[in-house]
Amino acid sequence: MLPISVFIITKNEADRIAQVINAVKKIANEILVIDSGSSDETCKIAAGAGAKVLFNKWQGYGQQKKFGESKCINKWILNIDADEEISPELEAEIKEIFSQRISKNVAGFRVKIVNKFRFETQPQKWAYYYNQLRLYNKDLAGFKNSSVHDSVEVRSAKCEILQLKNIIFHQSFRSYSHWIEKLNSYSQMQAQDSFAKGKNPSLLKVFFTPLFTFFKAYFVRRYFIYGFNGIIYSSLFAFSRFAKAIKTRELFQEKKC
Repeated sequence: MLPISVFIITKNEADRIAQVINAVKKIANEILVIDSGSSDETCKIAAGAGAKVLFNKWQGYGQQKKFGESKCINKWILNIDADEEISPELEAEIKEIFSQRISKNVAGFRVKIVNKFRFETQPQKWAYYYNQLRLYNKDLAGFKNSSVHDSVEVRSAKCEILQLKNIIFHQSFRSYSHWIEKLNSYSQMQAQDSFAKGKNPSLLKVFFTPLFTFFKAYFVRRYFIYGFNGIIYSSLFAFSRFAKAIKTRELFQEKKC
């Protein structure tokens, strides 16, 4: 095992947390699960799989991840979510990197997070991915203190960020019901964040945002590769942006009352 700490934030992830932990066991000498109050067997299963489980009351995505990285004993951290699993190829690549000397000015490594939808054993060939700084040196980089945006930022422009070749599988939604529950919760947090920043969307934006977002999902995110399911995925993605917009307007309307 390598001098890498892995931390995973959780709430009610009993059905998949063991698989996520088992995928990183061979590369991390410390695995932390930061739980925010699961009512299922998440904590018991995580501990049984070999992780150290810590409780931290939920304050937001960024805050939860800042807490997680503060508890890691190693300076090198790999952050993954409970709906993500590192590929065997990525495991091998990380082992190869840490078998050599890493330059002192390297703040971290970006990793491609590739969509893997329900009923898929592997991501489709042209599946959409986003590229994030996930393996990083906490002396040179760390999470932002944002309740909505949980991204790592480098503390100095002199630092270098390298790219890993292999991927993390991302299966965000267990079912359509779970997807709808999640978009409802997340759009509420986004609306509150926009309200706090004074960003009140216009009626034109409310009207055109879902249309624009649907086509962005269908073509830019390449959801068309999923056939009819791609229309469903694009529609739900568009609705999440619509929900954010109308909830933000509602907050501003309540303020006027």
